Amino acid sequence: MKRALVTGGGGEIGSGICRRLAAEQFHVIVHAHEHPERAQAVVAEIREAGGSADSVVFDVTAADAVRRALERLLEEGAIQVLVNNAGIRSDAVMAGMTPDQWRSVVDVTLNGFFNVTQPLLLPMLRKRWGRIVNISSVAGVLGNRGQANYAAAKSGLHGASKSLALEVASRGVTVNVVAPGIIAGGMARDAFDDAAITSLVPMQRAGAPDEVAALVAFLVSDAAGYISGQIIGINGAMG
Repeated sequence: MKRALVTGGGGEIGSGICRRLAAEQFHVIVHAHEHPERAQAVVAEIREAGGSADSVVFDVTAADAVRRALERLLEEGAIQVLVNNAGIRSDAVMAGMTPDQWRSVVDVTLNGFFNVTQPLLLPMLRKRWGRIVNISSVAGVLGNRGQANYAAAKSGLHGASKSLALEVASRGVTVNVVAPGIIAGGMARDAFDDAAITSLVPMQRAGAPDEVAALVAFLVSDAAGYISGQIIGINGAMG
């Protein structure tokens, strides 16, 4: 059974990805930081459905702690699939944005990607099979008012993913980006009413976490072995 690590696995999109990968017969390692109880709840749900899962807790911005946690996980076996889903928002127009708002968002999304991905690369390369999927946002493609920090972090993730895809392509490892638009859940409810969604999204609805999870599940499958270095939007034709 292949093992998959999903960072930020307790959130709405992350938990959907975890459940879908477990249904596809992966052993899923559900990561959390500030809310370990959410990861534990996802693990319990997967196990109740007959799947295989465990949880892990670490701060993706703390490089040494991440490396120690990953070393412990690797002692139990290879991690062939990595979904970098951890991320935060701290929105403000740039004229009113604090340095901490800028640094914290970039740190979690971009430095967190490096801290988690880099230690797992050599084991993947030795196996000559691996799948890395980085969860971005339509904001990283189109930009968005009040989200210069978030858009910068996500678009930086795009460049890093394309570069890494070139580095590992000959060893059977793929690297892709999934960039969701407005996805139903608490964050969407806080930011967009029904009228705004109808105006912004040509399909006139929010996406579902399960739709994002289905795309991720395809990208980590054997069938997607020739897809790498791509930024794939799932946004109802927003752009």
